[in-house]
Amino acid sequence: MEQHPTPPDADRNHAAQSPTGGSAVDRAAVRARADEVLGLLAGDRARLREDQWRAIEALVVDRRRALVVQRTGWGKSAVYFVATALLRERGSGPTVIVSPLLALMRNQIASAARAGIRARTINSANIDEWDAVQAEVASGEVDVLLVSPERLNNPDFRDQVLPKLAASTGLLVVDEAHCISDWGHDFRPDYRRLRTMLAELTPGVPVLATTATANARVTRDVAEQLGTGTGGAAGGGPADGALVLRGPLERESLALGVLQLPDPAHRLAWLADHLDELPGSGIVYTLTVAAAEEVTAFLRQRGHTVASYSGRTEDAERRAAETDLLENRVKALVATSALGMGFDKPDLGFVVHLGSPNSPIAYYQQVGRAGRGVDRAEALLLPGREDEAIWRYFASLAFPAEEQVRRTIEVLAEADRPLSTAALEARVDLRRTRLETMLKVLDVDGAVRRVRGGWTATGRSWAYDAERYARVAAARESEQQAMREYAAAEGCRMEFLRRRLDDEEARPCGRCDGCAGPRHGSEVSREALEAARAALGRPGVEMEPRRMWPTGMEAVGIGLKGRIAPAEQAAPGRALGRLSDIGWGTRLRAMLAPGAPDGPVPPEVVDALVTVLADWSRGPGGWAAPAGGGEAVQRPVGVVTMASATRPELVASLGARIAAIGRLPLLGRVEYGPAGPPRGARSNSAQRLRALHEAFVLPQELADALASCEGPVLLVDDLVDTGWTVTVVARMLRRAGARGVLPLALAVQA
Repeated sequence: MEQHPTPPDADRNHAAQSPTGGSAVDRAAVRARADEVLGLLAGDRARLREDQWRAIEALVVDRRRALVVQRTGWGKSAVYFVATALLRERGSGPTVIVSPLLALMRNQIASAARAGIRARTINSANIDEWDAVQAEVASGEVDVLLVSPERLNNPDFRDQVLPKLAASTGLLVVDEAHCISDWGHDFRPDYRRLRTMLAELTPGVPVLATTATANARVTRDVAEQLGTGTGGAAGGGPADGALVLRGPLERESLALGVLQLPDPAHRLAWLADHLDELPGSGIVYTLTVAAAEEVTAFLRQRGHTVASYSGRTEDAERRAAETDLLENRVKALVATSALGMGFDKPDLGFVVHLGSPNSPIAYYQQVGRAGRGVDRAEALLLPGREDEAIWRYFASLAFPAEEQVRRTIEVLAEADRPLSTAALEARVDLRRTRLETMLKVLDVDGAVRRVRGGWTATGRSWAYDAERYARVAAARESEQQAMREYAAAEGCRMEFLRRRLDDEEARPCGRCDGCAGPRHGSEVSREALEAARAALGRPGVEMEPRRMWPTGMEAVGIGLKGRIAPAEQAAPGRALGRLSDIGWGTRLRAMLAPGAPDGPVPPEVVDALVTVLADWSRGPGGWAAPAGGGEAVQRPVGVVTMASATRPELVASLGARIAAIGRLPLLGRVEYGPAGPPRGARSNSAQRLRALHEAFVLPQELADALASCEGPVLLVDDLVDTGWTVTVVARMLRRAGARGVLPLALAVQA
């Protein structure tokens, strides 16, 4: 097991941290048995360190609550598995572990089995097994039950299973407990439901909360939310009967570095040239799903054995990718933060970030995947100028404004039945993900309740904590500034990260590029750079058309529901790139950014779109493929442009150039209606469609031209965000006589 020194005040505080007493002989016997169990988990020669024993002693002998804030690789899972074995031998009920990621659950079930501990899980990936698992728990066959936090607020689980678990649990473990805190980098409102379970536990049931990624503020907040008190110094101390163990965050095996490269092509080329030089196998983190897929494709093209891992990856593929990395069958997983907490590979040799996370805490957690069981591992950051745009996007998902929250509560209060999230979307101005997060917070706060069929208002008073949300937003901005400083730092990078996590023992590490000098140069081969530029410069992404109207439109007076009639759908379209791409996305973000000047479309953009059109006509899903209505899609016979309130010259010039190059007539422009550009929100599908419904008109000249068309038309726009503008306008064009509508845009948002 990995070692680090016991905090200096451990012996001084030891007696005070044993409030229930117990003879020295009893404690010695428990300690000896604990070492035996650890030997089964980690090998015969493994022995508990003193700080690990203190946590186990608090749980097993003293039946206390403990908050453990220790670095990745410290051995937190050993603590709760050893404690589970000892408590079960004393007749306690099963341990319940609330754990955020499926990867963690799979690893821990395998670890538990080595010590004869029977572990099962309840999560979204094994719904068919829930009844059997619950029966096994009830009959005493299960020692450890791992539960995803999302289960805690499932109505059936919350009302039927959770009370029984709370009554029978022998130990409650909250893994990655920083998720409880909205000050943390990975706040998950489902974790707040733990307060209910804590309140319903049988008196004397021990509780263990663990995390590796919490500064002092997050630690205090987590302790308060879990009812474990705010705790004392780094070595721990009694607080409301709880033990707080906060240790140093040094990672003796980890060598940190930053490599500044001029653009995405150079970063991609550098990785292709130098990936095999990095030790062992590892993880390449990207900030977006699109980037993960792009990087994976390029590295494979350059001969590297890599796999992609993101929130878009199917569960079976995730399992296969995890196994391939664990068994060193791939050099790297190219992953988003979906591969984060809990992935356990002791010999992971490196972590490379293509793009900077927006928080030092998040960065420390991710690089902490490497070097747990090897003498040296590398963590290298390759920041990019496009990182800030991605940070801004994630910042836009913060807790909504008070007006939006109040409106949601009012809508639920006025409803005569529970409303699903989809039904709420038609009535409130929030995107699905943001709406769901807000509802979970309101549920824990008591303002709403999740029931069968959706959500209801409770009628309880509720206060909007604007001051707290503002402080959280300010903390986020401070964390982003810290990452800018980390990338530019000239001193010790490990010391910088440890100080940002309030580690009082932070000191120069002697290993990072700030202490020992750079380990890697910025050189890239001409061949790799040209290949990277070609890959990133390759234009064209497909745009799938909308095929279903949003739920609940009739409730707001719009008679659209179910499947969009095939004869009124757009065909699959094309765009030059995604705004989240690391290739064309970088150029398109600057061109289409709010406040960017309007002007004619640049020649290089036109050239790229001509390539897109040529590939479109020849490739799968091209103009010879079936359209939404099932008929063959012919070559377009004309060009139609969209009205634009912000970039009219750009869109008009784009349509004109495409028409001229393709020798197609420019049929006209779809105009705004009498009310002008739609002012409705882009926040969710229902609200967007509500704003766009009847927002456009077809000039008579355009309507006449469409009626006489003998084939489909290209519908040209600058940016496709939700896809509803294209859907609404395509329906108008089809109804006016267009044989088909082929959307063409500069960029798509996703």
